[in-house]
Amino acid sequence: MNFIRAALLAGLLAGSAGPAGAADLIPFRYGQTASTLRSVFSLPIFVAEREGYFTQEGLAVKVVPINGGTDKMIAALHDDTVDVTHVSMPFLIQANLNGSDSVAIAAEFNNPIYSLVVKPDIKSFADLKGRQLGMAVAADTIAISIRKLLAKNGLSDSDFRVKEMVGTPVRFNCLKQGECDAVPLGQPEDFMAVDMGYRILGISSDAVPDFLYTVTAVRRSWGEAHKDAVVRYVKALAAAFRFIRDPGKREAVVRTIVETTDASETIARAILKLYFEPERGVLPKQGEISLAGLAQVISFMREGGAIKGDAPSAERFVDLQYLKAAGVQ
Repeated sequence: MNFIRAALLAGLLAGSAGPAGAADLIPFRYGQTASTLRSVFSLPIFVAEREGYFTQEGLAVKVVPINGGTDKMIAALHDDTVDVTHVSMPFLIQANLNGSDSVAIAAEFNNPIYSLVVKPDIKSFADLKGRQLGMAVAADTIAISIRKLLAKNGLSDSDFRVKEMVGTPVRFNCLKQGECDAVPLGQPEDFMAVDMGYRILGISSDAVPDFLYTVTAVRRSWGEAHKDAVVRYVKALAAAFRFIRDPGKREAVVRTIVETTDASETIARAILKLYFEPERGVLPKQGEISLAGLAQVISFMREGGAIKGDAPSAERFVDLQYLKAAGVQ
């Protein structure tokens, strides 16, 4: 990790300090999966920190790494480890259906692009028959979308073996060690893999073009008791998304990717080109929540048996009051 990236990460882990001093800022703990902390999926948080949007809103944001994957994130809300948390939507839905009062308050990533990265000798989807795939847990939208990609290209679950693995870095290691023949990787690891001689066989958005991937979640009870702080957070996040999407800020966003991940400048530019040239709807415009995208996740979960009976409404799993108060939705 270079010095600049280390300094940025240390600042987020310790909590932001504004010009008037930390004592004047509202402490605010944001939970993030440890495996995502140095990936592009943390870009909005890093931009909000680097550009001073959190401190402008009067927040001292501290990122709290949570080990064990997104299935642990909602538990961190309930045991008071964090105030809000990054989480993959299926895990929030499952927790909510099991009695949690956790809800989504802002979108972080809508339509993530996960590349199915394979060993160099695999030239087609047919070559995956009988091979071992390192996959996210079955309930995760990564696994759902990659299985749909495989099905679209003629493969059923019985055609390959699956090893469930939490986190892009873990799956990437499985590929590099030769234990996995194919794995889904996010950015920047998929581009890094190509530089190492691996191949991208397909991307998740080819099969699943529109769904809600990750969100910021809060317990309804905590949010109601701390509405002002939550609205401030949403405003800062919205400003970060506007910055990322501004063509005039492209060089600054490239630098942030380079300084907060292991990506080279070339890979950082390739990531932004993948997202925006053409526009693929990967990132929300300001953190707004697509209820249609959320309904698609619910449909996927019912299809896979994770939700029994009638489909619950998308509205059950969101609280839009903070986005509305921030002028976003």
